[in-house]
Amino acid sequence: MKKEVKTNVMRILEKEKVDYEAHYYPHGKEAVDGVTVAELTGQNPDYVFKTLVTVSNKKEYFVFVIPVAEELDLKKAAKAVGAKSIEMIHVKDINKITGYIRGGCSPVGMKKQFVTTYHETAQNNPVIMVSGGKIGTQVECKPDELLKITKGQYADICKD
Repeated sequence: MKKEVKTNVMRILEKEKVDYEAHYYPHGKEAVDGVTVAELTGQNPDYVFKTLVTVSNKKEYFVFVIPVAEELDLKKAAKAVGAKSIEMIHVKDINKITGYIRGGCSPVGMKKQFVTTYHETAQNNPVIMVSGGKIGTQVECKPDELLKITKGQYADICKD
């Protein structure tokens, strides 16, 4: 039997005594969209969240965690973090800013702890899944525990 490979995300969750369940899905070298990840892991897409990184007009970085089938509303997101305006970071900058690659970006264990906001629907779910820190790996946790270790908040940040 193949040994489970622990990611940095899993090590942080264990260190913080956060219960999690790892899920794995088959993949190539490229990232797949979140709805496909939900299908590959047999999960309801409402419980699978993607991690998006933005930059404000003042060059501050903000992290938003939203359901995979939803789209981030940049105006609502900026308001939630008290920024005048924000925009998505360029894909080429993901690794430099977060330490992760596209498709493996997790709100847990970035190079720096940025202000992190979870879509308000997360708090209604018994568990949510976020990236485990690399393509092909997801971790399932209670949303309030993720919120606590990322010093996050809940807000209405998706497009209507």
